[in-house]
Amino acid sequence: MIDTILFDVGETITRDDRYWASWADWLGVSRHTLSALVGAVVAQGHDNAAALRLIRPGIDIAAEYAAREAAGRGEHLDETDLYRDVRPTLTALRENGVRVVIAGNQTARAGQLLRALDLPADLIVTSEELGVAKPAPEFFQRALELAQAPADTALYVGDHPANDVRPARAAGLRVAHLRRGPWGHLWADDPAVVKEADWRIETLSQLIEIAAR
Repeated sequence: MIDTILFDVGETITRDDRYWASWADWLGVSRHTLSALVGAVVAQGHDNAAALRLIRPGIDIAAEYAAREAAGRGEHLDETDLYRDVRPTLTALRENGVRVVIAGNQTARAGQLLRALDLPADLIVTSEELGVAKPAPEFFQRALELAQAPADTALYVGDHPANDVRPARAAGLRVAHLRRGPWGHLWADDPAVVKEADWRIETLSQLIEIAAR
């Protein structure tokens, strides 16, 4: 039985286009260049922030983030950043009695922006707000505690094997790998994903039937 579904944010709930485009504009490089570098470093097993360090060696990302916010060029999310299946799926899940939680590796500011969208979710929380980030097991433990949900009746949905599939499974949750965004497509048929994910899905709407079963 699944009574709680937790969702990753980037490339699961929201598109990352605006996020990386704004960083490229701020650093003065083409959007294509930064996008390609992000893909390259992640495929090599590095954190995506490593792409920013390739463009500007020695960059203090936290200080640069604060400077962007002060200049009025900080994080922004609106309805256009959501994938089209998000609201219908989350609404249907809640109507069917499933607890909906959005929990990803984002800033506290991103958490505020997500909550301002009035999404059909019982809880929205980010890694900065939790004080721990994926793939640490404590991330999933704290999210489950806040949601008041046991791990053995919970399902985590995400696109990234190393940040979503593997650690969520290790934390005792069931896992759905979403073929969406660069990482979702890149690793959709990876042997580890095939082995470790309980479900491999193409759209969030498939979760409605999964939860019903």
